[in-house]
Amino acid sequence: MTPGLVESGGSLFIQRCAFCHGRDAGGGETGPDLTRSKLVAGDVGGDKILPVVRYGRPEKGMPRFDLPDSDLAALVAFIHDQATKAASQNGGRRGVDVSDLQTGNAEAGKQYFYGAGKCASCHSPTGDLSGIAERFQGLQLERRMLYPEHVKARIVVTLPSGETVSGELAYRDEFTVALRDSSGHYRSWATNQVRYTIDAPAEAHAALLGKYTDADVHNLMAYLQTLR
Repeated sequence: MTPGLVESGGSLFIQRCAFCHGRDAGGGETGPDLTRSKLVAGDVGGDKILPVVRYGRPEKGMPRFDLPDSDLAALVAFIHDQATKAASQNGGRRGVDVSDLQTGNAEAGKQYFYGAGKCASCHSPTGDLSGIAERFQGLQLERRMLYPEHVKARIVVTLPSGETVSGELAYRDEFTVALRDSSGHYRSWATNQVRYTIDAPAEAHAALLGKYTDADVHNLMAYLQTLR
């Protein structure tokens, strides 16, 4: 593994891979830490890394890369070089392993889910959460539990006539409330002229952040990881 090959691989990695895996292969927003990857640790001459790069992992959101053999060899050299550097460093590691988030008690988490956490009022292990531990692992699953993204709030507006209109909450302030109905139409009203109720799941999760104990989080994570 020559310095030139590693340098070339580093440039390619930054162009093609750093967005997900970080500039130093230590993990990014969506991609895992390759320096601690079991696949990388067991790789010999690219026998495990190359198939992943060539064919991707569509089920995990990783695309395939159609690169010449010389570029692939350079990427493999860079990844191994970064893994070697990471192993030689003293101090704490940057990434979070799935095992780090498996310290809770699943049965206690289940009790919290159906009890104090009131999770079952919105979620179902056989409905929206069915198989969630297969779709999300480790920190990705915990982030989704604590800070759900892209969850649309629903609103039901009652007009002075008694008619009700429902849809996705599109806008709300002190003076105006608006929704987008099932046809995609935007409708708004003055707040002093209508009554309305809002179902905002993300706000319920945010409210729990100040109530969770460390044990609650670990136990709930342990329970969610049983939902496969």
